[in-house]
Amino acid sequence: MSEIGITTTVPVEVVYAAGAVPVDINNIFIGDPDPAQLVEEAELAGFPYNVCGWTKGIYSAVKRGGITRLIVVTQGDCSNTHALTEVLVDEGVEIIPFAYPYDRDRDLLALSIDKLRDHMGATSEDVAATKHRLDEIRAKVHRIDEFCWQTGAVTGRQAHYFQVCCSDFNRDPEAFDREVEAFLMSIESCEPPQDSPPEGLLRLGYIGVPPILTDLFDFIETLGARVVFDEVARQFSMPFETDDLVEQYRLYTYPYDVFGRLADIQAEIVKRRIDGVIHYTQSFCFHQIEDMIIRRHLNLPILTLEADRPGRLDARTKLRIESFVEMLG
Repeated sequence: MSEIGITTTVPVEVVYAAGAVPVDINNIFIGDPDPAQLVEEAELAGFPYNVCGWTKGIYSAVKRGGITRLIVVTQGDCSNTHALTEVLVDEGVEIIPFAYPYDRDRDLLALSIDKLRDHMGATSEDVAATKHRLDEIRAKVHRIDEFCWQTGAVTGRQAHYFQVCCSDFNRDPEAFDREVEAFLMSIESCEPPQDSPPEGLLRLGYIGVPPILTDLFDFIETLGARVVFDEVARQFSMPFETDDLVEQYRLYTYPYDVFGRLADIQAEIVKRRIDGVIHYTQSFCFHQIEDMIIRRHLNLPILTLEADRPGRLDARTKLRIESFVEMLG
């Protein structure tokens, strides 16, 4: 089956129903043995230094991976995507546009999904059947998330991994399903640890885009804390109960305004009994501006972290996290 790159979460049900394979370029980039090298390759190709590292990494991952077709979200994603798209078009990559309407208009979203379905050559029946199958896998990933915040049997990093993978199901839903099943069996057969989040570890929320920092979740665990709410990664797993594909992508919060995200965050803070929030912002990203609004609406301690290039936490960032956790304790 032909591979089609995606730059953010799109209705993958349509892609799989058409007999193609979606490839989340973000996961290819950050999962590379040397993601910093991909950023450097983009800068050598001419990308400015003060452009988001994710944008540069996506460009190099597309070029290195030989991706010739790419579904690009032209509304509801990073503003740099427009210029990145133009560069890739100029270099011979076929672009398939997809747009999330800013106001969550159902008719416009349905039109976008229908246009993608027609372009891909999928039928409505195949899309519905594919959604049903993918929802079965998503339900198991939701179970992993529940183990993370309810029993402590799953670490923040483990929950993050499985939720992020739901953007493209690791390019093979059946193989990913077997991986999820095996992981669930391994934790369901074990007794929950005595210092599970409800009684022991400090409970942190992580909001914002997935971190470009590779060891953030593991470092937090060494301090006696755990990320038990991973906002955007959880959204990738579509944590909603609906058989309606259009409604599913209306409920998905990331492409829309910050206030819809805040409603979801506030509800989960109460539900999961969060002690404090880490708000991650990527350098040179417009989402940095939203930190002002988030601080006005969330009534609990917030630590804002910023990073530019992929790699491990530096000493200054570690010290800030340590101080934040110590303050919460």
